[in-house]
Amino acid sequence: MPIRETNPDRDSHMIALQALVWALGDPRRAERLLDTTGLSPQSLREGAGDPAVLAAALGFLEAHEPDLIACAESLGVSPALLVQARESLENL
Repeated sequence: MPIRETNPDRDSHMIALQALVWALGDPRRAERLLDTTGLSPQSLREGAGDPAVLAAALGFLEAHEPDLIACAESLGVSPALLVQARESLENL
């Protein structure tokens, strides 16, 4: 179920996890994510709850605007909310 931007209790971790799942849903994008972030499949699995890993995944999307917009549309949030979630995770 997508997170709705009107939800006052939205959580940066949950948004980032959903964005990560979305990013990994396409094999070419998933490979690009791993190559760009330097993460391995193992480190990604182990770090899926780590704010730094989640921020890196959101940063990956943010670096390619078409992916950022497509992901935001899929999750039912604004691209700005994904950027805010990254910023929040980086400040934890």
